[in-house]
Amino acid sequence: MTVKTDFLVLGSGVAGLTFALEAAEHGQVTIVTKRALDESNTKYAQGGIAAVLGADDTPEAHIKDTLVAGAGLCHEVVVEICAREGPDRVRELIARGARFDLDDSGQLHLTREGGHSARRVTHAADATGAEVERALVEKVKAHPNIQVFDHHMAIDLIMLSQFGGPDVCVGAYVLDDRASREEPGAPKSHSVETFLGRATILCTGGAGKVYLYTTNPDVASGDGVAMAYRAGAEVANMEFYQFHPTCLYHPQAKSFLVTEAVRGEGGILRLPDGTAFMESHDPRKDLAPRDIVARAIDFEMKRTGSEYVLLDITHKPADFIKDHFPNIHAECLKFGIDITTQPIPVVPAAHYMCGGVSTDLHGRTTIPGLWAIGECAFTGLHGANRLASNSLLEGLVFGYRAAKKLTGQIAELRQSPHPEVPNWKTGNAFPSDEEVVVAHNWDELRRTMWNYVGIVRSNTRLRRAARRISLLQDEIREYYWKHLVTRDMLELRNIATVAELIVGCAAARHESRGLHSTIDYPDTLPNFAHDTVTKRGVLPHLRGR
Repeated sequence: MTVKTDFLVLGSGVAGLTFALEAAEHGQVTIVTKRALDESNTKYAQGGIAAVLGADDTPEAHIKDTLVAGAGLCHEVVVEICAREGPDRVRELIARGARFDLDDSGQLHLTREGGHSARRVTHAADATGAEVERALVEKVKAHPNIQVFDHHMAIDLIMLSQFGGPDVCVGAYVLDDRASREEPGAPKSHSVETFLGRATILCTGGAGKVYLYTTNPDVASGDGVAMAYRAGAEVANMEFYQFHPTCLYHPQAKSFLVTEAVRGEGGILRLPDGTAFMESHDPRKDLAPRDIVARAIDFEMKRTGSEYVLLDITHKPADFIKDHFPNIHAECLKFGIDITTQPIPVVPAAHYMCGGVSTDLHGRTTIPGLWAIGECAFTGLHGANRLASNSLLEGLVFGYRAAKKLTGQIAELRQSPHPEVPNWKTGNAFPSDEEVVVAHNWDELRRTMWNYVGIVRSNTRLRRAARRISLLQDEIREYYWKHLVTRDMLELRNIATVAELIVGCAAARHESRGLHSTIDYPDTLPNFAHDTVTKRGVLPHLRGR
C-alpha cells in the first residue's frame, strides 16, 4: 500500500498534533504513530507550560532564566522567540479546549518550578500533559483533513538519493504494527507500507528508553533522531541528556515522575535521616535547576550509600497537597505512601533529550523535505540544560511556526507530483524465532548507558561504553538484515544509534557544562561554549556559532 499526503507527521505528542491542526487548514495531514494516538511523552508531562501570563512577570525574565539554566549554550534568538510567542500559543491551546487550573479570581493559576524567578507555569493540577494531549487529540479526531494511522511505526526515511535522485526526503517506510494491539479482534498485519509526503515532519519525542531508569513511557526510543541520522541529517548536542531529579523509588513503581512543582511549592529534599542537603550544593537550595539538583542527589546517594533520598512536603496542609498534586497523591497511595504525612522516596532518572536533529527557526532540518519539531529536534532553546516546563512550550511554538512556514509553501510544493519509489523489499528475511536476542541486547545496552554514560561520566567510562555499543551494533545489524522487522527490533536498532550519538558527543566535550559532567574535565571552559555537531560519516565536533 502507498499513502500519499501533503504533510506526513511522524509522532502524536504536543508538537505533532499542534502542527497537524494548523497545517490541516491548508492541506491533507497524515499522522503516523506507533502506539495509540494519545500515547506520547506529552501525555505523561506533569508540571506544565512555561509562559509569561502573570502581571508580575516579563518575557525578559523568562529569557534570563532560560539562559541561566542553559549554561551558556542556548541560542538567544530561539529563547526570545519562545518567550515572546509562548503566551499566544497557550491561549490558542485554551481555545482548543484545554482546561487549566484557575485561581480564586478566575485567572490562570501559575505555579513556579526550579530555575524560574517567577510564577509562570500554566498547569492542570499535576497532570498537565494528559490534559494537553486530551484536548489536541479530540480536535485532531474531529478534523476532516487529518488521517491517523495508529499502531504504525516508521522504519526509515525515504531519500530520493537512495534511487539515484537528489538528496531529498519524500516520506517514510512504515511497519503496520496493528498486530501488537491486545484488543480482541484487532487486525493482524505486519506489512511494510510506503508513505509519501510533500513534507515529512519528525515529531517522535525523546529517547529515555536508552537508559535503564527513565521517567519516559515505552514509546521514547529515539526513533526520529536515529532515522534522521541514518538519512544524513545533522544532529547536535546529544551529550546533554537531562535526568529528572525526582522519580518515585519503589520496587513496584515504573517510571513515575514526581513533578518539579512539588519543590516549587515548598518541597524539601532530605537524606533518609531527615537532613536537608540542597543548601550545601547551591544557594537556591531546592529551587536550583534540574542538572544541579540531580548531581546533588547522585553525590549524596554515593556519599551515604543510600538507594534514594526523600522529597518532603508534609509541612504543607493536607488539603493543599491533595489539591495541587492529586495525581501524585493517588499514585503514591497505591504503594502505601501518603505524601501528606510521609516524605516521598525518589531517585534521578533519564527524562529529557536536550539535543536532537538540528533545525532552523522554523523546524527545517539540513535535509530538504525533512522537518523536526519537539523533543526530537535541536532548536537551541535548551542549551546544556532545559529549564523546567520549557518543553511543552517548545512543542507549541515550533509546531505553529513549522506549520505556518510550510502551509505558505503548499502551492509551490503541489506543483511537483509525488515521486515514484520502490516498495519495501524483504529480500530473504524471515521471521525470527530468537526474540530473546532482542530482549538481551536491549537490556545490555540500557545498563551500559546507565552505568557508564549517566549523571557523572569519565573518559574511561565513555570508552567502555563505546566498545560495548559497537559490539551490540554489529549484532543488531546482523539480526536486522536477517529477519523480518518488528517493532521491538526497530526500537532496539534506534536506541543503539542514539546511544552511539550520546557517547560520541560526550567524548568530544572536554569540560563539564550543564547536564554533561565528567570527573576528567571538571571545569566549564569558555572555548567549549559551542554546540557539538555530527552527521553520518562525520565525527562529533564542536562548532562555533
